[in-house]
Parts: sequence; structure tokens; C-alpha cells
Amino acid sequence: MPGRRLGHEDRHRIARWLLEGRTYTEIARRLNRSTSTITREVARNGGPRHYQADHAHRLTRLRARRPKPTPQAAVPADSAAYGRDPRAVFAFEERLAEVATDTGSPHTVSRILAALFITDSGSLTTAELVQRLRISPASISTAVKLAEHQGLLGRVHGPRGKQTYTVEGDIGRRPLMANVRSNELLAEICHQGAEVLGRSTPAGARLDKMGTFLSLISQDLAISLQRRADEVFGEHPESIP
Repeated sequence: MPGRRLGHEDRHRIARWLLEGRTYTEIARRLNRSTSTITREVARNGGPRHYQADHAHRLTRLRARRPKPTPQAAVPADSAAYGRDPRAVFAFEERLAEVATDTGSPHTVSRILAALFITDSGSLTTAELVQRLRISPASISTAVKLAEHQGLLGRVHGPRGKQTYTVEGDIGRRPLMANVRSNELLAEICHQGAEVLGRSTPAGARLDKMGTFLSLISQDLAISLQRRADEVFGEHPESIP
């Protein structure tokens, strides 16, 4: 069942399949788990080259014995604003980060985004994220660089090098804009390949059709994004090139 924890036998299977060169996605499918579960399991226990089932199982049991901080200690100070239930806010933040991780976002990036989205200001400094998530400034820096590159958050430079990260504005539109540009690039490459291989050949014709399809999808998505952004955000953000 997807909800149960990985057992000793599961870990032996993971180790064997890693040696066979199987991907995390294939291993997850065979164990009826999410890909992120397998990715985290392998990453925290030596990586794909050094993963050992017995060692991973011992480490997991040791981690389970460690005392964990109570949820109340991790609840941010502004959770009780507007009459909210702090524990419900904390549980939602954890769930939001979990879902983001399961959909492919790195765990630390997911936690940062969840914290930003449930904050009324929509912004937090590096120091606030460190205190709130209880992870190192270096981990914060690495994660926010990735999230910023993907258009998932914005950065505001303050005095004395103070960094503030935000999800205000139409930040949610940026990853979709990036997808539009990626599709346009793929469409261009496909059309170039069709020219190289010859549009009348089977391979050339296939690439030409794919290029046309991706180009049309990009145009439709760009128009839809622009219209919906204007409707939802009440702004007129820069048009997608």
C-alpha cells in the first residue's frame, strides 16, 4: 500500500534494482510508491552508487528513535492571525510541502514555497526561513537559487545584503511562461531536424509534425496565460515573447 513505510524487504529490492540500473520511477512503480519516496530514500542513505539495504534500514530505525520537535514549536508566530487555528495552519503547511515534493519539486524548495504561500506578507527573509524551517542558511541559499531560476519565487535585495524572497504578484505564472518558451525552443529544434533529415522522409516528417504541434500549443498557452493573468491579477504583465 502507498501509505505504509518502506520495510526491510522493500529496501533489498531497491538495492537490487539499483544495481540492475533501473530508474527511480520504475522502482517506485514496482513498489507502488511515489517517485519522490524512492528518491528521498536513496539520497538520504548513500545515493544510488552506495545504497545498501541493511545499512539504510538501520539508519531509518535510528532516525525514528530520535526525539522530534513538537508541531507547536514549528508553528510560525503569525499563524494565529485572523482567528486561525495555529495547528491547522501548521498541518496545512506540511501537507502543501509534501504535495509539492510529490509532484517533483525538491524537498527544501517545497518547504520554502509552502512557508511563503501561507505567510500573509508573501515574503520572508533568509533569517526568517532559517528560523522557521530549522535548516542552514546554505541549504536555503541553494534551494532559493533553484526556485528563482524556475520562476517559482522572487528576490528583493535589501540593505547590507539582506535578502527577502517573495511569491507576491503573478509569480505563479512564471513557471508556465517558462514552459511556453521551452516548447517554442523544442518546436524550433524539431523544424531544424526536419530540414536536416528531409521533410519527405519518415523521420523528417515526424519531426516536422511534432514541431508544428509544439508551436501551436505554445501559441495557445501564451494567449490563454496573458488573458487569465489580466483577469486574475488585475494587471497587465509583460507579454510573453
